[in-house]
Amino acid sequence: RLQLVVPATLAVIALLLFLVFGSVAQVLIILSTVPMALSGGVWLLHLLQFDLSVAVAVGFIALAGVAVEIGVVMLTYLNQALRAHQASGEAGESALMAAVRDGALRRLRPVVMTAVATIAGLIPIMLSSGTGSEVMQRIAAPMVGGLVTTLVLALVVLPACYVLVYRPRDR
Repeated sequence: RLQLVVPATLAVIALLLFLVFGSVAQVLIILSTVPMALSGGVWLLHLLQFDLSVAVAVGFIALAGVAVEIGVVMLTYLNQALRAHQASGEAGESALMAAVRDGALRRLRPVVMTAVATIAGLIPIMLSSGTGSEVMQRIAAPMVGGLVTTLVLALVVLPACYVLVYRPRDR
């Protein structure tokens, strides 16, 4: 069933993102957060020596949602900053670079706070030892590892992808 649910979930996320942003390029930029997040989750699962299970898959699905949310927040502010710089008369690559700098800096604190608050909420679950803790740890582990790598992606890689996609090209 997960072989159907996971691709269907990603397809629904992609469709909703396209309806909101109206751009395949922006949907792909946002969806690029998912593999980076998954890599962090896999890394922590390997360190904790957890096997793949349904609980781990649920954790990865939740992680994909949080990673996309962080990507949407960052991309929304990058778009707003670019429009503001273009409206002020700036054009070309200088407007793009200034917009990326301003948009990324304006979202630095909210993105870090979102990730840190989520990780802080999941740490007690990771350290618990009681009834049901084995299942809950396997749900929380991919989210904790994935949020660490998503944080790096949202703050560094996503703005760089935005610049690569939207920079003016010489004809």
